[in-house]
Amino acid sequence: MSTAHAFASAELADPPRSSPDLDVRELEKRTRLMRIITRLIAVSELGSREIARRAGLPVQKISDLLSGRLEHLSVDELLLLHRAIDPELTPP
Repeated sequence: MSTAHAFASAELADPPRSSPDLDVRELEKRTRLMRIITRLIAVSELGSREIARRAGLPVQKISDLLSGRLEHLSVDELLLLHRAIDPELTPP
C-alpha cells in the first residue's frame, strides 16, 4: 500500500474537525481588524484604559490585542475597539 493511499484512507476515516476558531474567513477578518486597530492605537493619543473604557471592554482585551493574542478577541469586540478609537471611521 502506498503512503498516498494510506493517507487518503485516513482522511476518510477521520473527517476534519470543525471549529469556529479555525474558520479561515473569520480569522482573516479578525487579523485585518487587528492590524487596523493596532495602527490606530499607535497614532492615537488615547491610552489602553481609555480605549477599553470607551469600548466597554476589560483592559486585558487591549493587552491581548497588542500582544497579538487574536484568539482572545471576537470580531464584535474588535469592531467595538475600532469605533472607540475613532467613531467617525467607517468599519472596514
